[in-house]
Amino acid sequence: MVQFSADESVACRMATNEMQFFDTNDFTKGIVYKVRLPGIAALQLASAPGSHVAGFVPEAKGVPASVQIFSCDKDAQNQVVARRSFFRCSTVQFHWNKGSTGLLIVSQADVDKTNQSYYGETKLHYLTTDRAFEGIVPLKKEGPVHDVQWSSSGSEFAVVYGFMPAKATIFNKKCNPLHELGEGPYNTIRWNPKGRFIVIAGFGNLPGDMAFWDYSEKKLIQKAKAEWSVISEWSPDGRHFMTATTAPRLQIDNRIKIFDHTGSLQFIKEFEKLYQVDWKPESPERFVDIAELTISLNGLKIEETKKQGQGSKSAQTSSKAPVNVAAKPAGAYRPPQSKHTAALQDKLFGGLAPTGGEMSKTALRNKKRREKQKEKKAGEGSSADDS
Repeated sequence: MVQFSADESVACRMATNEMQFFDTNDFTKGIVYKVRLPGIAALQLASAPGSHVAGFVPEAKGVPASVQIFSCDKDAQNQVVARRSFFRCSTVQFHWNKGSTGLLIVSQADVDKTNQSYYGETKLHYLTTDRAFEGIVPLKKEGPVHDVQWSSSGSEFAVVYGFMPAKATIFNKKCNPLHELGEGPYNTIRWNPKGRFIVIAGFGNLPGDMAFWDYSEKKLIQKAKAEWSVISEWSPDGRHFMTATTAPRLQIDNRIKIFDHTGSLQFIKEFEKLYQVDWKPESPERFVDIAELTISLNGLKIEETKKQGQGSKSAQTSSKAPVNVAAKPAGAYRPPQSKHTAALQDKLFGGLAPTGGEMSKTALRNKKRREKQKEKKAGEGSSADDS
């Protein structure tokens, strides 16, 4: 599979014992240059920018596994920029930061020799392209590394790790801890595209607990729940968080839930079968930050188009005459957020959201049951009159 950088200026793929690079302006040229790496089993191109590429060689015949970083510059293609070796490793997960200056590596072993975990052993390593850091990220709790994600700035990363209840910590580029997000039944972390809000959650085999954090204020906003979730992701504008239960992981209760950035549920829709769901791709740079939007809204001023005393004569005359206005009948109570929820559903789902006129399955079933009871009572009353 060919990998592209974010600006599509670099394209490469893994082949037997080598990494192959292409000219993105003209693929008819074929392979323009190669980087030799015997035994390579995985490759990850840095995307923003595509300046470096990392290759993984698994452990074999007593030789430790290794991750090597190369420059994508054709003139320096065979020079190793950074390298990390480790034993007890069969697979790895790569996580490049924005700027392509740091690489997080989650190394995984099929067997945990300490017999503490059925799922094997994981370690978190960190490499920088300037060789300022090369080693293991210092985690304060024993256990597996569940999830890791960089912030949008590329200067911090968050890790969920340890035996349950798992611990969540934010580190800087020098692997120094910056902030603790607490402990709980968590195995997932999602940083919104603007870098301000964070969700830590426990999905999959966990009960679906979620904690919404405002990282700029270093405070917990709210806790919520999304049971049986398989997919979770922030919207490109960073203001909504989506969770989904999909097949074939789960064949029943397939649904979508959308929360706002404070953790309040805004939308839910169920499906007979749901296989995949994703946000429409958009660049996060197109959207302003929530703080900027709040300031701009607070700065709005509503001015009257006409000053007092300059209205029409008919308007002035009518204002003096007594007017009998019928009181507007009070309708059913609707929560304040309902009007915003309806507008949000139409905007996000283009009319797929259920309207107020539709009845749920339970309500429809209860209605039919009441109608049958009325028919039965009417039949009993007519038979009594005949007798």
